[in-house]
Amino acid sequence: MSAPFTDLTGTDSFTETLRQENIDTWLSATNHRFVTELFDGSIAPQVMAGYLVQDYRFLDTFLALIGGAIANADTLSGRLRLAQFAGEIAGDENTYFLRSFEALGVTEQQCDSVPDTQATTGFKRLFLDAASSGSYAGILSVLVVCEGLYLDWASKAPAKRPESFVHHEWISLHDYPEFHELVDFLRRELDRVGPADAQTAREFFSRTVALEQLFFDESYRHPLI
Repeated sequence: MSAPFTDLTGTDSFTETLRQENIDTWLSATNHRFVTELFDGSIAPQVMAGYLVQDYRFLDTFLALIGGAIANADTLSGRLRLAQFAGEIAGDENTYFLRSFEALGVTEQQCDSVPDTQATTGFKRLFLDAASSGSYAGILSVLVVCEGLYLDWASKAPAKRPESFVHHEWISLHDYPEFHELVDFLRRELDRVGPADAQTAREFFSRTVALEQLFFDESYRHPLI
């Protein structure tokens, strides 16, 4: 298997510089109570259901973000890999959400009617802001955090996974060889183009890390009743 995120980013890389600038928030997210309880399967069903409903809410804008990355990529190879990524999100991950909603007893009416949390609203705005920015580096910064931060915590999961597929597949979706390779690709792209647009990359990176921590926090404040 490829190296985990923290091993992919060399100590002098642009991506690692951004991570170190946000290290306290990054570590707070990757070591969050949500992650610990996900690993041992003790997370309350209402918390997991609320988390997944909110996460599913910004699937549409996340795909728009990847579309922005495809439009602004400066190489054919980059566009092709990003297009493949969009297909993966629209395929296996979307199917996981639908299966999990059924297992957790989440109704279509609940999926549609539960209000967006502050973090969900923030992510939707972030994805659209980045997609429309015209900055490949800015878009990559958001993607590197969204995917790399999840790889970081998921790659630390114990070998013994929780029994429920809702729990263990969410871990596995963020810790398998092709996902490691995706994060490696995103990191290398950001390392390549980021320094020329450093301020934009820095602002989007910091904004995304803060929202990742808030999203975990709010999963406990807004469980699905």
